[in-house]
Amino acid sequence: MATSCPSPAELTERTYSPEPLLGHPGKLLKALVDDLLAGRELAWRLFVRDLSAQYRQTCFGYLWAFLPPLVASLTFIFLNSQGIVEIDTGAVPYAAFAMMGTLLWQGFVDAVTSPVQTLSAAKPMLAKINFPREAILLAGFYMVLFNFAIRMVLLVGVMLWWHVPVSGGLAFFPVALAGLLLCGSAIGLALAPIGTLYGDVSKSIPIFAQFLMLLTPVVYPARTDGLAGWLATWNPISPLIVTARETLSGQDLTLLLPFAIVTIASGLITLAGLIAFRLAMPHLIARMGG
Repeated sequence: MATSCPSPAELTERTYSPEPLLGHPGKLLKALVDDLLAGRELAWRLFVRDLSAQYRQTCFGYLWAFLPPLVASLTFIFLNSQGIVEIDTGAVPYAAFAMMGTLLWQGFVDAVTSPVQTLSAAKPMLAKINFPREAILLAGFYMVLFNFAIRMVLLVGVMLWWHVPVSGGLAFFPVALAGLLLCGSAIGLALAPIGTLYGDVSKSIPIFAQFLMLLTPVVYPARTDGLAGWLATWNPISPLIVTARETLSGQDLTLLLPFAIVTIASGLITLAGLIAFRLAMPHLIARMGG
């Protein structure tokens, strides 16, 4: 059976040079964008594969997307209903307030853990196959978006059940959610290089996330006085959580300026993280035995 060789126009030319990539930032950014675009189809296939493996091999299936934030919020709802913890959330019922906060928080935590987990799981493929490495990060982010889309069903149910007021600010929710996930991705990218080599990083993230949740107005309103007020003011995640929840509950956006500052900073850190990821991957693969 005769086979035809590809023409020179169909071949992709890749040039390797000993010169540092940072010496040509324009070429570095162009190569980064090109590989992100080239890896979209592979990222989708990896996402479909991981999705099948994540949910089809469990008894509860998609319920696992709901359980972590649901259990966390029900704990505080019970404490508040028994008068053990008195939390005033104004016109929004506390149960809805806490559930909205924990669902948003879980999306943030997923965005933080995604780069580390996906790269750790892809170690054998990274060491043996040459492909756009950014496809693995994209596949992980697709999973984050999918999990949050599932939780949106519960989120809508919470708002309908407790008659949470809705206003025109709801149209700003996609922007607020994008800022929250972007911040989580920035942190995850910063942890990804060392997390790929050492499993301690992925094991420690849930521990720090539980502690950080108590320092962030997730299940209680943001305060302005005392130590809690200081933490809420200087915790960069606070304006993201508060703004996203305010768009859902029909409240005025009280932290819009801090939200914008943190979101822009997260975008810049994410870009820097992608560049650092691209520069570090050859060294990481060498350490992994590639």
